[in-house]
Amino acid sequence: MLIIGLILFGMLIGAGAQLIVGRPEGGINWGLAIVAGLVGSFVGGLLISLIAGDGLDFRPSGIIGSLVGAILVTGGWLWYKKRSAA
Repeated sequence: MLIIGLILFGMLIGAGAQLIVGRPEGGINWGLAIVAGLVGSFVGGLLISLIAGDGLDFRPSGIIGSLVGAILVTGGWLWYKKRSAA
């Protein structure tokens, strides 16, 4: 059940990141949302939580860090796709 919860949380964070960054095609790429959400949550959420001194507890700093990490992953992926298409 925890795994399903983490995947759903990552998917929502990734979708939010795509809405913030914007996509040229419009809509939400759910595959990218899951990957960006999970990677962003792991890297950004963990890093911000540890810097804020919250440890590994579920705190707002971890959620904000997850969103920031997902935005960075989404932005990086869109930049890579645009660069490779040119």
